[in-house]
Amino acid sequence: MLAATSRVSFFSLEQRLLCIHSSRVLATPFAPSPPSSPSPKSSRTLTTTPPTMANSQYEYVKSYELPDPLMPNTFAVIRVDGHAFTKFCHAHEFEKPNDIRALDLMNRAAKAVMQEFPDIVLAFGESDEYSFLMRRDASVYGRRRSKINSTVASVFTSNYVFYWSEFFPNTPLKYPPTFDSRVVLYPSAKEVRDYFSWRQVDTHINNLHNTCYWALRHDGVSGTEATKLLEGTFSDNKNELLFSRFKVNYNNLPEYFKKGSVLVRTDPRLTKGPSKRDEPGPSLEDTEASDAATPEVSGSLTPEISQGEQTAAASSPVPSNPPAGTPKKKEKKKKAPKPFDGRSGPIVILHTDIIKEKPFWAERPWLLE
Repeated sequence: MLAATSRVSFFSLEQRLLCIHSSRVLATPFAPSPPSSPSPKSSRTLTTTPPTMANSQYEYVKSYELPDPLMPNTFAVIRVDGHAFTKFCHAHEFEKPNDIRALDLMNRAAKAVMQEFPDIVLAFGESDEYSFLMRRDASVYGRRRSKINSTVASVFTSNYVFYWSEFFPNTPLKYPPTFDSRVVLYPSAKEVRDYFSWRQVDTHINNLHNTCYWALRHDGVSGTEATKLLEGTFSDNKNELLFSRFKVNYNNLPEYFKKGSVLVRTDPRLTKGPSKRDEPGPSLEDTEASDAATPEVSGSLTPEISQGEQTAAASSPVPSNPPAGTPKKKEKKKKAPKPFDGRSGPIVILHTDIIKEKPFWAERPWLLE
């Protein structure tokens, strides 16, 4: 009897809960189902309110991303440097003191960076580093430091790997190289020139030291002994060592090794042929050499006219003036060409002095505008 009573009370409780739930469901207002083929007007009405993102409660984490814009109206220099490159050079058996294949590959990667960023108007490279000058009015990526830094390093590294087999066809890449990057701001043209002068002086110092060091190493001197012999020496001591012991005149070594590589664009209006931004062009030295080799043309450039032609020309009637009232055609004034700003044109590679103002900086005023 007790079991039956409990069963009845249980079912009655279950029924009451079911009724309460059903009443709540029935009380909930349901939205009418959309028509099967809504008109364009009603369709536009349905899409005016954007749907709420399911993860909107997590969007607050974006507030931790702090803005990092570069100071406006300043020159930005981005320097890319090889990370643990001594180990990389040893693993891939680079020639010492200079491996022209590796230097050419660095130039190719730097050229790719300039092709990607028109606002980069100058690049200077030596050994395993490259410095890129960005115009002071550049607005790429909103001048965000982190974005510029990471993208330049990424473009340089990826192109170094991409073109590796072109410059090292017989040397497989054993592991990927890495390059770090930093951005330094300079307020005026003076600091920019001093920066690139500093890097070229560093090129000369490092190359002279490495030339002496590896000359000693190739002569059978150990690394420790070679380091001791060169410790505390100056440029004149090193030059004397090269000449007296190895009959090498440092001044006769290639400018490529002594002065590094300079990448700039040339005005396409002054370049013969198509003017594509990524098309290589001749260096200024080659242009000057070709101009010097051009023979001078003596005499008048006006073609000679025979006597018969002169008579025919003299007897030909002179065209009369147009009748009065005829409207004259207005001559369109030619617009003056815009000054070259270094953002377009063929990219050329130079091995020249950038410490002195002339001729490099004086011939390219747009670099420091």
